[in-house]
Amino acid sequence: MNMFDIGDEVEVLDEAISGRVIAVEGNQITLMTADGFPLKYSSNELVRSGQGIHVSNFAVAKVKQEKELPKKKTSISKKPKERNAPKMEVDLHINQLVKSAKGLSNFEILNLQLDAAKRQLEFAIKKRIQKVVFIHGVGEGVLKEELYYLFNKYDHLKWYDADYQKYGLGATEVYVFQKN
Repeated sequence: MNMFDIGDEVEVLDEAISGRVIAVEGNQITLMTADGFPLKYSSNELVRSGQGIHVSNFAVAKVKQEKELPKKKTSISKKPKERNAPKMEVDLHINQLVKSAKGLSNFEILNLQLDAAKRQLEFAIKKRIQKVVFIHGVGEGVLKEELYYLFNKYDHLKWYDADYQKYGLGATEVYVFQKN
C-alpha cells in the first residue's frame, strides 16, 4: 500500500488529474488540483508524480501486439434523457461553500457565491464542459440576477431555467458554445 504525506505531488491513475496532497485520513487522500479544487481519492487510486515506471521490452512488445489486433467496435447509444443530462452541477447555497456562514454579511455571502460561480464557469469552459447547472435557490432573486450579469460578460454562453421537475425554480442551466 502506498503511503502519502501532506505536500506530496500525486497523479490519479485512471484520470488526467494531478495535484498536491493536503490531507490524509487513513486510506482517504485529499488532493488540491492546480485549478484549486479539493478532490478525495483512495490511496490505491493515486501514484506519486515523478515515480518512474519500469517496463521490460518483452512487455512493450506484448502490448504492441495486442494493440495491433483489430477489435470489434461496439456502439453504445445514449438514451435521449442521458444525452440532455447536465454534465456538471454547481450548488451555490452558502452552506455548500463554507463550513459556517456565521458572522458573514449578505454582501460577503453574495460575493463568495459569485466567486464560486465564476471559478466553476471558468473551469467548465477550460475543460470544454458544455452544460453546467447553477443551483442558486429561489429567495429574492438577487443571486440569480447577479449570475445573469456574470453570464452576460461571456460571448459564448446561453442560459435558461434548468429542468423544473429536477430543480424547481431555483436553478439556471448554462450552455457553453465550444470554440474550434
